[in-house]
Amino acid sequence: MADRRQAGDAPTFFAAGAEIYAQGEKCGSLYTVEFGAVRVYRLLADGRRQISAFHLVGEMFGFETDATHHFFAEAISATGIRIQRTTLLHGDFASALLPMALQSLVRAQEHLLVLGRQNATERVAAFLLDMSERQGGLRRIDLQMARADIGDYLGLSIETVSRVFSRLRQKGIIRLPNLRGVEIVRPQALEDLAA
Repeated sequence: MADRRQAGDAPTFFAAGAEIYAQGEKCGSLYTVEFGAVRVYRLLADGRRQISAFHLVGEMFGFETDATHHFFAEAISATGIRIQRTTLLHGDFASALLPMALQSLVRAQEHLLVLGRQNATERVAAFLLDMSERQGGLRRIDLQMARADIGDYLGLSIETVSRVFSRLRQKGIIRLPNLRGVEIVRPQALEDLAA
């Protein structure tokens, strides 16, 4: 259940699994992740879920080309979102929207390349490198999303994602200190796999 507040107040809190907005819902706000993480997805006709993006701390989402949302957005874990009504955007904030929108477009294009060209190991390697880059280039990264989420993002089954993680661990490329943590031990080997 979301604790919704007026724009400009403290971040709005969303519990794990809480819907931030729904596909088909009228839009008029932009959202910035203050803490936690968000998944953006669409439900397919056969009931499967396709995750199109993950948004981490400091990232903005909710850009739309028309008046309705085309995807669902949901908190992955306990998440704080700063909601900015688009009617209130002005000055420096409005001028900063273009670079943010272009960054979002580049991420979407990179995601399409990963889905279209790479095998399961290459997809997971590219995903881990992207998560590392988005968390400041750290070797030890926090994956707030479950293996099922990663599978729905990469077009893989949860079993395949788990097998690839195990294979990368066995080869000494990564360590898995806990369920949601990954340490990249051999970054060059991971980059070679993702190429």
